[in-house]
Formats: sequence, structure tokens, C-alpha cells
Amino acid sequence: MEEIYQEFIIELYKNPLNFGKMANPDYKAEVQNTTCGDMIELYIKAKNGVITEAKFAGKGCAISQASASLFTGYLKGKKLSELKNITKDDVLALLKIDLSKNPTRMKCALLPLDALRKAMK
Repeated sequence: MEEIYQEFIIELYKNPLNFGKMANPDYKAEVQNTTCGDMIELYIKAKNGVITEAKFAGKGCAISQASASLFTGYLKGKKLSELKNITKDDVLALLKIDLSKNPTRMKCALLPLDALRKAMK
């Protein structure tokens, strides 16, 4: 089963969803994993307290890029007030692979969450 999800992540890496920079975002942040150099820029637009659009740009491994791709889709439709309740487990559930034994890849997977927290400050 994990092999299927690995293929899923590679496909998202090759063809990411919500990829690209956004003009005039309401919230924006850039974060980097200093261990490996992966970088994510997160862009968010909101209207009436609800996220209407989320995009990302950046470079890095398949895990960080797939995570950002899935995470931006996950954010759409969420209330701004809900964002502080998003946990690392929520992000990891989107990827559907066990990274508990790989702390370096865990950091890569959580880059979009780090970007969200930075953007919301």
C-alpha cells in the first residue's frame, strides 16, 4: 500500500496542484529547511474570514513539494480562525505515508505548516 502512496507523491512532485506565485496575497511567508535546502513560499487570499485561494512556490524534494501541493488544497474553504488548530498530524495525514522514523523528511513534510504559522503572525 505504501508503494501506491509513494507513486502518488512522485506524481504530485511532477505535476503539483496549486503551484505558482500569487499577486497581492493577503498572507505570505517563505520558509526553508536548513538541513536540506528545501524552500516553500505560501500565498493565501481570504474573503470574509475564509480562505478562497492558496498557492505555493518553491523547490525541494518530492515530500516537501507534494506536501505543499496537498496542504494548499486542504486550506481552501477553511476559516482563518481554524488555522491555529491545524496540527502536524493533519499535514502528515494528507501524505498518507509514515515519516516517524525519518526526521529529516518529517521536516520537509511540515514546511507548508511552518509557512502557514509564519504567514499568520
